[in-house]
Amino acid sequence: MANLGKKLFEQLQSKEFRTYLMSTHFWGPVANWGIPIAALADIRKEPDMISGKMTGALCLYSMVFMRFAWQVQPRNLLLFACHATNEVAQLIQYGRFINYNYLHDKKKNSAD
Repeated sequence: MANLGKKLFEQLQSKEFRTYLMSTHFWGPVANWGIPIAALADIRKEPDMISGKMTGALCLYSMVFMRFAWQVQPRNLLLFACHATNEVAQLIQYGRFINYNYLHDKKKNSAD
């Protein structure tokens, strides 16, 4: 176990790792994590404020960039994970939007 810790520490101190930390391959995905974090935070909020058009656009956006992250060489797995997380969060939001606007019985709840 100590040997594993030593190897990890050496890897973190390597020139390749420092170069990676200063690249857009790292900072691009880090900056993008704000989108899925916001979407996950919005899952607990009321669905009446969800924009179907914007949620659909974010679903398409994440699908496109998941493919990009997978195709670019070297593969950007951090970007892929970011957009995969966003895709799941946006699909949940889109499901909530459809349920609230099209499947939800509004008359039944207004009588309560």
